[in-house]
Amino acid sequence: MEEKKLILIIYADQAYIRSIDDSVDFSDRNEILFSAITGTYLPLLNMMRSLETFRIPFKLGMVLSAPLCSLLEDPQVQKQYIDFLDRRIALGQAETERCRDNPALLEQAEECLESARRDKADFCDTYSQNLVGAFREMARKGFLELMPTCATYAYLPHYMEREEMLNAQIETGLYAQRQFFGEIGEGFWLPFQGYAGGIERNLRAYGLNYTVVNPRSLLFVKEPVRTGIFAPVRTRNSLVLFGSDPVTSEELCGKDAYRFNAVYRAQEKDIGFELGAESLSCMMGKESGRISTGYRYWANGSDGAEQGGKRSVYSRTAAMEQAEKDAERFLREKISRLDEAATLMEKSPPCLTCVIPAEVLGQTWHEGVRWLEQVIRKVSQTPGAELTLCRDMLQNQFTLPKIIPYPCASNGTGFGEDLLDKSNSWMQRYLRISGERMISLTERFPSETGLKARLLNLGAKELLLAQSGAWPMMMHEGKLPDYAEESFTNSIINFNRVFDALASNTVSTEWLTGLEKAHSLFPWMNYRIFSSKR
Repeated sequence: MEEKKLILIIYADQAYIRSIDDSVDFSDRNEILFSAITGTYLPLLNMMRSLETFRIPFKLGMVLSAPLCSLLEDPQVQKQYIDFLDRRIALGQAETERCRDNPALLEQAEECLESARRDKADFCDTYSQNLVGAFREMARKGFLELMPTCATYAYLPHYMEREEMLNAQIETGLYAQRQFFGEIGEGFWLPFQGYAGGIERNLRAYGLNYTVVNPRSLLFVKEPVRTGIFAPVRTRNSLVLFGSDPVTSEELCGKDAYRFNAVYRAQEKDIGFELGAESLSCMMGKESGRISTGYRYWANGSDGAEQGGKRSVYSRTAAMEQAEKDAERFLREKISRLDEAATLMEKSPPCLTCVIPAEVLGQTWHEGVRWLEQVIRKVSQTPGAELTLCRDMLQNQFTLPKIIPYPCASNGTGFGEDLLDKSNSWMQRYLRISGERMISLTERFPSETGLKARLLNLGAKELLLAQSGAWPMMMHEGKLPDYAEESFTNSIINFNRVFDALASNTVSTEWLTGLEKAHSLFPWMNYRIFSSKR
């Protein structure tokens, strides 16, 4: 009996939020990345090390965007993260004193304090502050398939009218992947799974063999294939498409997602938003803005406390037991669907591609990494099932059925409308004008060196930063919207200043050097990525 294949892909992106000004506190902005390191990246690496130690076979696909990797490798950010952990530890020591008369809360405070100390030891000692290198090592051992994505996680369907902008995002993303991980690989992750007709030509032009699309791309076609999302298909130019499982999305992100179980930790009930400022003084920054501290003592069953109900103290034991049950339920559902699909498969075993947002693993769902580990362990114990990678499913690439994919995305109702709504649509006119100007600059200055080349490279970098999909999403979700608007606006202003300087043949080297230092992303940038391909 041929084994049923399960593909698990974790994708992670991070807005490029970086401060080098020690005189200003950016706690609320840094917290986005630092919570991800604490809640997701360190636990994932520890999980993989544990599985390797116990020789439990596993294979995972993973997407780590270029801005995220750049921040993780940045010495300034690493120093700030260690300071963040020190402040968490100091807060934990104060919390154990505050909760000394409440044994239930004291136990939770001590557990959170121990976790903060363990995070610092892992970050500084176990991984030597080099998380990108740790993921690279897991890929070298064959446990991970690291997939490249766009330079700044841009939503590609918005740039279909100018191929130069598509190519700039793709090419820069591929180059960044090689710089961070030593190789590009065979696949490419489309941000927000945003597909529009013609993108396959650009991907194939760079030698890429596959991507993952929203299931609508396979199921809404005029002539759907018999195997649905349970087998890869290909476009007319033989780019292989894997359709993601919509049920997994509901299980992890829907209104009835696993993480809402009453025994799981309530991630929104953080003492950083509940205690008085004096109790948080060792954690809050110079701006005195409230941030998540990681000290959370309550279970989801506490939701009615504001209406007079009684709060339920979190029980790690009960939560871990529930995570194992949910892992068993998850795998049972997948195997059942694969068994049913196998009756329709004639030549190859069925496979199912499950896409997992990184934030679910530890950030929005505290027990998410534990759940994932249990899924992996249970797959290894299930006869007739195995974890595999997309690249391992390409043996028959040129014999797969051909389709014309349906344009869609994973966001909104399936068409990315939240990336172009009333909160963020104003950005597009600036992006289009700046994009046209950048393409024009590459034609006017095809082979510059020295100061002009630095200026052009900076312009290309600022445009890529402005194209980041993080800014419209932050605007749409109301997550630091003022900062998102400020970052986008500054990038456009910086680009226009580059454009004006080239037009007038004057430049402030002090301004140029200062901005190059502030935006250290893509230090190898070559502005010619925006030139027309001939």
